[in-house]
Amino acid sequence: MSVIAFSAMLTSCSVSQEATSNQNQIQTSIVLNQKNYKVIETVTGESKQNYVLGIGGLSRKSLRESAMSDMLKKANLKGEARAIINTNVQYKNQFYLLWGKRKAIATGTVIEFTK
Repeated sequence: MSVIAFSAMLTSCSVSQEATSNQNQIQTSIVLNQKNYKVIETVTGESKQNYVLGIGGLSRKSLRESAMSDMLKKANLKGEARAIINTNVQYKNQFYLLWGKRKAIATGTVIEFTK
């Protein structure tokens, strides 16, 4: 195998995209126009999948939901007056000669309500 053919097999292309529409199933009806909360942190969650010859992996919806679930676990909302706002999901795709990778990254801001 020549060096050129071998290096062509190892090269990749990459695509990144933001999910700008409201595809999240987490919805709250809280008015944040008063200073009754404080920002705690930004949390992220990830979900990854692999494809061989375009076959395999999770559906895009399942990939997004897995990333959101991972983000919610890391947010540690139990027992506190907290919520996640400004959620967003970003998709990253990498394509190689015979296989590909897709990743969903969910981010959100954790806030805590004060008295």
